[in-house]
Amino acid sequence: MTRALALAGLFAALCGCSDAPRESLQTDTYQRIVTLAPNLTELVYAVGAGDRLVGVSAWSDYPAEVLRLPVVGDAFMVDQEQLALLDPDLLLVWESGTPAHTVDELRRSGYNVKVVRTRGLSDVSDALQHVGALTGMVDEAEVAAADFREQLAALRAANRDAEPITVFFQVTGRPLFTINAEHYVSELIEICGGTNIFDDLGELAPSISVEAVVDRAPEVMLASTDAGDDAFAEWQRWPTIPANLYGNQFLLPADELARATPRLILAGGAMCLALQRARFNRAAFSASGPTELPDPTRHAPEHAQGQTEGPTDDSGT
Repeated sequence: MTRALALAGLFAALCGCSDAPRESLQTDTYQRIVTLAPNLTELVYAVGAGDRLVGVSAWSDYPAEVLRLPVVGDAFMVDQEQLALLDPDLLLVWESGTPAHTVDELRRSGYNVKVVRTRGLSDVSDALQHVGALTGMVDEAEVAAADFREQLAALRAANRDAEPITVFFQVTGRPLFTINAEHYVSELIEICGGTNIFDDLGELAPSISVEAVVDRAPEVMLASTDAGDDAFAEWQRWPTIPANLYGNQFLLPADELARATPRLILAGGAMCLALQRARFNRAAFSASGPTELPDPTRHAPEHAQGQTEGPTDDSGT
């Protein structure tokens, strides 16, 4: 699995995820923990329980100490032999990224599995407290959770008066996926004064058509750095999309953005700076360009008309 595909799985759980109910806070203290998602690894360290980790999932690389730990696979494939050797008393799985069949298989094998939810921004502080309770680091977890909430509030306050601007967030280009209003990335867009053009779709990470993006005419296009420097190359075939007219395509730090951890504050800061620059570019274009933007659909190049990336979604057109 490539890093780009892994990132798509982290953002969107494209292969189907666990629908297990949110775990209630526990008071048990576990000593041998294995995490099956990089964000869960970070959460364990964030509450000061990194010394309890005996194994982690692929792509776990923060903080640097985790690089010395055994890797037991990823959300989609677990090395059962390695897991047995580690003999964990707790497995942490991610509700939005670990498939239900993987969770069921682990439980049938006799492992103690706890599901951690991190879909929205408020879930991050809840997850910190949950992990803190499981590891006996309740006070440390409360401090980390409160600090996250305070920094998030400060970011929101700093951008409260920002001019509205419409945003398309591209999870992957082929196939084409985005996020709806329930995803924490969409919440960050809103905090930064933007409007997610696909916030009305029903799925957390829906597949969409190229035409849907063109029709909704975003003023900004965002993706993560893992998408590469050519992440927006295909969109140049529609030069009159406002984001193209303004030069508003921005890449955001992949690890911070893809992982629902306290480092989302860093991703949010980078996003707000990008949208601030996007407003400047829009104003500069308005001052020197046409007073009325052309219809991006009507002016699309003939060879590009009707082409799609991924299945067409009736709710996205």
